[in-house]
Amino acid sequence: MKLPRRQFLYLAAGATALPAIPRIARAQTYPTRPVHIMVGAAPGGAFDILARLMGQWLSERLGRPLVIENRPGAGSNIAAEAVVKASADGYTLLLVSSANAVNATLYDRLSFNFISDIAPVASIVRQPQIMLVNPSFPAKTVPEFIAYAKANPGKISMASAGNGTGPHLAGELFKLMAGVNMVHVPYRGGAPALTDLIGGQVQVMFIGPIEVVEHIKTGRLRALAVSTAARLDVLPDLPPLDDFLKGYESSTWFGIGAPRNTPTEIIGKLNNEMNAALGDPRVKARLADLGATVLGGSPAEFGKLIAEETEKWGKVIRAANIKPD
Repeated sequence: MKLPRRQFLYLAAGATALPAIPRIARAQTYPTRPVHIMVGAAPGGAFDILARLMGQWLSERLGRPLVIENRPGAGSNIAAEAVVKASADGYTLLLVSSANAVNATLYDRLSFNFISDIAPVASIVRQPQIMLVNPSFPAKTVPEFIAYAKANPGKISMASAGNGTGPHLAGELFKLMAGVNMVHVPYRGGAPALTDLIGGQVQVMFIGPIEVVEHIKTGRLRALAVSTAARLDVLPDLPPLDDFLKGYESSTWFGIGAPRNTPTEIIGKLNNEMNAALGDPRVKARLADLGATVLGGSPAEFGKLIAEETEKWGKVIRAANIKPD
């Protein structure tokens, strides 16, 4: 028996809508258990600080614990691989950073393709690096530092959070543009490098303001310049390196990613909550105090940022022939 056309269309439309019902319900009920955020660095650094700040917000909004898991090593690849292999259900997330874009070129053999295997969820912040020295170092300005470095080639130790990290690349760009020779000393993360910089075991480091603003204000470290053209609100008297090395620019960014094939409804829910956090005056004030500029936006916009940064730093790594630890 043939159904009347109107009844047939009604039933067809209903059948088409059925698959959407479980997806909507899944997004509405998510999460039903703790969500884990993998952080590819040791506790105490910028990665960890941001993850805990955003994790606290998401925990309050979603009504479930956000568990921060620090998995340092291999330039954050260990944490990334753990998320790539995790179930695509929204319960395992990754604190993404510019290190992941760098690693796509830095490492010849990765077990994953970051751009295709990690789904972008939301960008969080962008921050510059600050050029720091131990207070006992004789140079108090960038020109004085360059003059000292040229007079003492190979005698200045430059700390970083590891080969190919943002601080390392910022320092290598400085060496290239200033024409100076410094000895690179890679550490397993920014926190131990900072400890030795404060202790005077190394003399200079480029690192984001999140970890060091309080050390600068208390005089434990001396800031010489910021790596972006714009000055920092939290350190307004700090000059840009561009004032001394025309065209110098380096910055780090952070965001949240999830395993490929994570349901778009869950990614959308997380993106909405992340953007809500970045619009909250309390969160914005905290990030501003740490010297970070809020990003936010859609998952597609974050994906575009990741692709562009991967291409940009790939050129630098190949030109400088930088190799991982």
